[in-house]
Amino acid sequence: MMQIEVIKSLFLKYKEISLSHRYITNKHIEPLLEKMANKLEIETIGSSVLNNPIYGIKIGDGDKRILMWSQMHGNESTTTKAIFDLFNTFLAEDALINHILNTCTLYIIPILNPDGANAYTRINANEVDLNRDAQNLTQPESKVLQDAFNSFKPHYCYNLHGQRTIFSAGNTNKPATVSFLAPAQDKDCTVTPNRKIAMEIIGVMNDTLQQIIPNQVGVYDDAFNLNCVGDTFQSKNIPTILFEAGHYNNDYARDKTREFIFISYLISLDYISKNDISGDNYKPYFNIPENEKYFFDIIIKDAKTKVNNKTVITDIGILYQEKLVDEKIHFIPKVEKIENLDMYFAHKTIHSNRTEVFDNESQLLKIGDENVFVIINNEKISLLPK
Repeated sequence: MMQIEVIKSLFLKYKEISLSHRYITNKHIEPLLEKMANKLEIETIGSSVLNNPIYGIKIGDGDKRILMWSQMHGNESTTTKAIFDLFNTFLAEDALINHILNTCTLYIIPILNPDGANAYTRINANEVDLNRDAQNLTQPESKVLQDAFNSFKPHYCYNLHGQRTIFSAGNTNKPATVSFLAPAQDKDCTVTPNRKIAMEIIGVMNDTLQQIIPNQVGVYDDAFNLNCVGDTFQSKNIPTILFEAGHYNNDYARDKTREFIFISYLISLDYISKNDISGDNYKPYFNIPENEKYFFDIIIKDAKTKVNNKTVITDIGILYQEKLVDEKIHFIPKVEKIENLDMYFAHKTIHSNRTEVFDNESQLLKIGDENVFVIINNEKISLLPK
């Protein structure tokens, strides 16, 4: 097993510094692909609804084949940043990881949904969620992924995503910074042999992540939906792993979480490269807590306000809305709940001490308000992330 400090040092050494924050598109990765063109097998494997290219990259010459795809949802870019950190690391031909490419061949689609990436939306240009199109294959991007799966014939699939700040690792005051899932392949969620293999690999990644983000790893509910790509590929008896990049303290740019995703990539690929995985060691997977929706970005505690024309002391829950403005992502605070939020947690807590909370027009906050600051006791308090 690779040592965690070794992987951290590789990340710091080979991190792709040209990629940062949340807005990552073909425009950002194409110069990098051009620089790597003489070292990697890079091809255009199809086009999006708006005729933007979809790229496929092959690296390694081993017998174990791993298919990875990122930004199926265009606004989930953290795993894409970590892919290019991984490319840099492999291309450095560091003796510490050469064994992975000697035993494995990776085929990676860095941005499956380039139109969604440009618009910073989950859906594609036809307003279809590609992760609900695995059976009907109505969209060109869905067909590109299906064709890659059929032609590459992977032994493992990595389905790479990002998740919102609302998720906790179980019912705890710990964000789900990284989450996984070994998707179901039937309505009974049977723990099949290939699911056991995926579970075993997830358990190995979790063991390492617990050393650096203890109690901040979750798993998703495995409710079966054959329209989802992971469930479809799992149903074809290919061990499939869902990766979800989540929130880390004050890391709204997701540039710290990318390190944990990078670590997960290398730990899992190292494990695959060195082992004939049977799935016998799948049980630790079930020790990982299931994701719950227990977080707000901000909770203002004990605010004096009016609910149904009655003056009450209660809490105000705020979530950030991510908006694309001039090719940058801005976080707009929006009031989601005004009620007792004792059962919830916050990435930031503001104590109003039973006083009124006003917006910039000296009005009491109400559900649906979007404000970059509030006024409490005549003090202006920013609601924006640091």
